Formats: sequence, C-alpha cells, structure tokens
Amino acid sequence: MTSDAISRTMSVLQFGDSLLPVGSFSFSNGLESAVQQGVVHDTTTLAEFTTTAVHRAATSDCIALLEAHRAAGGGNLDGVMAADEAVLCRKLSEESRAMTVRMGKRLAELGASVVRVPVLDRCREEIAGHRTPGTYPAVLGVLFAAIGAPEQDAFCVHQYGVAMTTLSAALRLMRIEPRDVQVILHDISSLGEEHYASVRNLSLSDMASFAPAADILAAMHVQAHVRMFMN
Repeated sequence: MTSDAISRTMSVLQFGDSLLPVGSFSFSNGLESAVQQGVVHDTTTLAEFTTTAVHRAATSDCIALLEAHRAAGGGNLDGVMAADEAVLCRKLSEESRAMTVRMGKRLAELGASVVRVPVLDRCREEIAGHRTPGTYPAVLGVLFAAIGAPEQDAFCVHQYGVAMTTLSAALRLMRIEPRDVQVILHDISSLGEEHYASVRNLSLSDMASFAPAADILAAMHVQAHVRMFMN
C-alpha cells in the first residue's frame, strides 16, 4: 500500500467514525418507535429491522450518494444539487428530513474546515445560501470525492453509519449484549458488496425506499409523548 493510499484510508476511517460530531447519536433510524410498539423486541427482530434499514438506504440514499460523488469528481455542482434534492424529496417523515439535513449540514461544515478543497467550500456555500438542502448522503459523496476516495468507500461508510446508528440506539433502548450487536453488524456488512452491485448503475429516477411499516412507525414517533431520540 502506498503512502497516498494509507493517508486516504486514514481519512476514510476518520469520516466514517461513529463518533464524528455530526449528530448521528441523536437519532435511532426509527428503532425507538419499533421498540415501543413491540415490532423489535429481541436479537432476531433487531437484525431484521437493521437489515431492512440498510437495504432501504442502498436503494434510495446511496444512489444519490454515488451520483453526488461522480458529479463532484467532475466539478458538476448542478449534478450534486440534483442528487441532494432527490434525497430530500424521498423522505416522507418530518423527522427523517430533519435528520438528513442536520447531519448533512454539520458534515459539510466539518469537512470544509478539515479538508479545505474548493468543491467542499462551494457545497457549503450553497447550503448556507439555502440553494440546496444539504442532505447527508449528498454531502458525504462530495466529501469523499474531495479526499480522493473512491465511491465504494463512500458507499461503505454510509451503510456502516446506517447500521451503527440503529444498533447504537438499540444498546440504549433494549436489553441486548454488545457482542450480539457486533454479530448483527458483521452479518449486515457482508451484504455491502451485493447492495453496491445492485445500485451502482442506477440513476436518481430509480431511487426507491418502499418500507411502509417503517414510515408508519416514523409517523407515530412524531406524536410520541416520551422520546429519547429525535427519530
């Protein structure tokens, strides 16, 4: 491995860290409602719920992420903004829209201050000027293009983040052993190559996030009287 590859890998680890201060710890990806309603109640149902969340992200958010990465790599800001808008338009619940925009804006600000690459500065300016929403998948795609990391790395970081956001919330919402969480994470990670292969040649018009039960749970969470998480 060359020194450039090592440096890039270190950047991937940095921006893929679950402790990156973009606010992911405030969200549960709908798990809180699923636990409250008894949909998720043990290791098996948690694994099923998390697998569904990751698959849904692959067929929706990750298509926009790949489009944003490719557009940013070619200096096409209009392409980035189209991908960004496509993410927001496909978020049915108020909380899911708030989640992706809040995390995206924080990542844009953080990334621009750390990496200092023109395409990130332009992205941040467009978000600050309210000319584009600044969703997390689109900004992540731009960031990874800026650091010279391939789109596969951005895809992996996004999917790992979806899984870990959900599973970290599970540790606070359920009686579950940390080692069981790691088993679930490992099993879900093994699906990454399959998911990437299934969406890498798709376009924004192919984005789909059909998961009606998850959308119903998200709607219920908005009206919940007691909440630990913001979604």
